[in-house]
Amino acid sequence: MPSNQRRVSVRRTVQTKGVVFEPVLLRELSRSWAELNRIHFEGALRPPVLQLVSARRRLGFWQRTGRTLALSRPLVLERSWGMVLEVLRHEMAHQYVDEILGVLDETAHGPAFRRVCQERAIDARAAGEPRDSGTQETPAILRKIHALLALADSPNRHEAEAAMRAAHRMMRQYNVDAAPGRYGFRHLGSPTGRVPSHHRILAGILGEHFFVQPIWVFGWDPQRDARGRVLEICGRDENLAIASHVHDFVLATAERSWMAHRKTAGLRGNRERRTYLQGVMTGLYEQLQAQARACEETGLVWTGDADLQNYLARRHPRRVRGRARGSVVGPAWTAGRDAGRRLVLRRPVSAEASSRGRLLPG
Repeated sequence: MPSNQRRVSVRRTVQTKGVVFEPVLLRELSRSWAELNRIHFEGALRPPVLQLVSARRRLGFWQRTGRTLALSRPLVLERSWGMVLEVLRHEMAHQYVDEILGVLDETAHGPAFRRVCQERAIDARAAGEPRDSGTQETPAILRKIHALLALADSPNRHEAEAAMRAAHRMMRQYNVDAAPGRYGFRHLGSPTGRVPSHHRILAGILGEHFFVQPIWVFGWDPQRDARGRVLEICGRDENLAIASHVHDFVLATAERSWMAHRKTAGLRGNRERRTYLQGVMTGLYEQLQAQARACEETGLVWTGDADLQNYLARRHPRRVRGRARGSVVGPAWTAGRDAGRRLVLRRPVSAEASSRGRLLPG
């Protein structure tokens, strides 16, 4: 039987049973273990016995006896693949300390383990979920920016645009003045086989104007047994929260804009959709570039974050640059570009003025 037919058969079994067939999970975890071993541990580790356990409170563990690396089955099935890989990396760090460094006279999360994690940007905490979504406390900067985005809800276009510019200026001021902080990561969206051009343009916008570092990494959807690329952003907790909101808001707004344009232009299909969406992202980029130049004219010059670059280099030591794809300029692209130049960032729909939690959820 051809390999593609076997793959379809596995997926059908997954959908019929409503749960992922365990060998499929272990196969993907084994493949991910091998990749992480090559990238972060110079291929020094020997393959362990991978096991799934039913525990919820304990996300994973490394057991020297029997050379077993176990992960929580609910973790694998219910949480993002980025979080699964972070727990896997944490347990592999334990394996490295045990089998490669041979450190047996320290506690599990002792100095040797913390050093291994620090060198590879791995979360070394002994308990709790990996830091892939920021802290639960709302920094003051988020509350202030949320207030400005609330003003951007104004029906007066000039007031809305002024509020958006003020929010952008506040973000830039904060990051220019901020002292070195703690960094984390977040995955945005779902794994996709081929990343659309407008998603790539948006990732570049987040990296250039929202103080995070974007990188396309491999992800896996266990419910579909499908591998693909997913966008990871690295940065400070507060910047991760804002960039995540911008990512989701812009994509949703661009889709609504396309539907309105299609109706107005009398288009019947979606043939011009991707071209239009590329135009939206290009227009938004040009708008933000103009705002950045205005900030620089007043002395707010962003020179980058060397500590964030260091974190990214430790977390992803082997990066490959992709090729930029050009856009097909035409009526749909031009209309999208005009819409992007007029796009106003607003507060999340789910955020209320009285909210005490994270105001800009991803």
